[in-house]
Amino acid sequence: MRSATALLLLLSTPVSTAFHARPTLGPSLLRHVHTTTAIVRSSQTSSASAGSSSTSRLFSSDDASSYDYDLLVIGGGSGGVRASRIASGYGAKVALLESRMGHGIKPEYSAIGGTCVNVGCVPKKLMVFASRYPSEIKEMAGYGWKGATEGTFDWKVFLENKNKEITRLNNVYNNFVLKNAGVEVIEATGSLSGPNSISVHTTATGETSTLTAKHIIIAVGGWPFKPDIPGIEHAITSNEIFYLEEQPKRMVVVGGGFIALEFASIMDGLGTDVTLMYRGDMFLRGFDGDMRQHLKEEMEGNSGIDLQFNTDPKEIIKQEDGSLKVVDQNGNEVECDAVLYATGRKGKIEGLNLESAGVKTEGSFIPVNEYSQTNVESIYAVGDITNRIALTPVALMEGHRLADTLFGGKDRPVDHEFVASTVFTTPEIGTVGYTEEDAAAKFGDIDVYKNRFRAMKHSFPQSETYSLFKLIVETKTQRVVGCHVATDGAGEMVQGVAIAIKMGATKDDFDNTIGIHPTSAEELVTMRTPSYYYRGGKKVDKLD
Repeated sequence: MRSATALLLLLSTPVSTAFHARPTLGPSLLRHVHTTTAIVRSSQTSSASAGSSSTSRLFSSDDASSYDYDLLVIGGGSGGVRASRIASGYGAKVALLESRMGHGIKPEYSAIGGTCVNVGCVPKKLMVFASRYPSEIKEMAGYGWKGATEGTFDWKVFLENKNKEITRLNNVYNNFVLKNAGVEVIEATGSLSGPNSISVHTTATGETSTLTAKHIIIAVGGWPFKPDIPGIEHAITSNEIFYLEEQPKRMVVVGGGFIALEFASIMDGLGTDVTLMYRGDMFLRGFDGDMRQHLKEEMEGNSGIDLQFNTDPKEIIKQEDGSLKVVDQNGNEVECDAVLYATGRKGKIEGLNLESAGVKTEGSFIPVNEYSQTNVESIYAVGDITNRIALTPVALMEGHRLADTLFGGKDRPVDHEFVASTVFTTPEIGTVGYTEEDAAAKFGDIDVYKNRFRAMKHSFPQSETYSLFKLIVETKTQRVVGCHVATDGAGEMVQGVAIAIKMGATKDDFDNTIGIHPTSAEELVTMRTPSYYYRGGKKVDKLD
């Protein structure tokens, strides 16, 4: 019960409201803000005059009789759940449609809580934890522990425990997070039948009905992409890996993004022989160049992963014994027991009938403005379906701010600057703000602070495991505009740093902060001399 309470507290924590620019509200949203603000003030005045100590509902529909609901949400993932819960808290009549209340059912696999809870962040992080125990045990002898061995990993026991945890979270989202907030949860899929109406396809019965709402939010998320090559039907994705009956002894992971890198690290840590194939020269495109290179070196030196760059599978062959053979563009072959494709995700727009309401799309995604509004006045979209930043906390922020704007009388456009993130490889990469390359292009003049070292934990047992810390500082203002860390617990570390960077902390602010000793994190406040500079966008080793 304490875990459920902790989750509820986390989900109710407000997102930072710091903006850098406040775009002008569109006409329809401006009317909603003014109307809702007036209602809020009226409600507060009435409560004060009545001497009531109870909490007033902040929103009241001005045309409730015209629609079944004030808000209908298609999709019960992070963005949809947050938007519906916050809107209901303001007094809006809200219903949320999600096709499943329980995870693991093909072909969706996902359920209430969305990708993150069911086939993403949560089960992945549990696998990350499991995968790191062997490396901990390897260092025990250096600390004086004798006879420690890795033991044998039991895939089935892990999956059984993982499934129990995800089922628990499904129930938390359905029965505590949503229903306790007054949101009506409907186990069904939805498709548009107009700008204010949704065709509801009930999962249990297959029956179809129509519901109407003043506002509609599309929050259906994304879906793994697999290329059209011979034998692709034999490949799995980040959906199926969480439900494999047996742990593959040999696996080929295809892709160079964070999902591919994370699963390569996970499966390697769990004892699977992993081959990573990526068609480019270097993985993690879009991340800081030094972090990419550092991770490559650490993987080559401290993992069993076979890194194959400039390699593009052209065929997957299923052999008579059930094993697979991956053939690349040069005819090279790798035999394995499973092929996991992590080559990007597309928007899950199939079956939404967007054309019925005239909603525009870009490829498989739905473009929106800074208030998450589509080209249709009454229809909005949040989360991965919008192809902005595909991260759970970003979807939470988008859903929360949209509900605040529509029903809370607030002007809250989305804010996508200085979003922190972590790649849960081994070592972890934590990052917030601009990469060196992007900062040089944007600001022209920057100072770069960098240090590579062995953390105390690894230097004592004489492990060749290194950390890399890096700060990017805009020269003119001395504001820290980027922080990139590759080390144990980088995600936990960078979350705190992200607050400072979001608030506009300068290098002097970092220097004036007393470090915690002995920690790796103190490196962030003890790097005094730039490693090099950029002037006019060009790298300079020393200043004249």
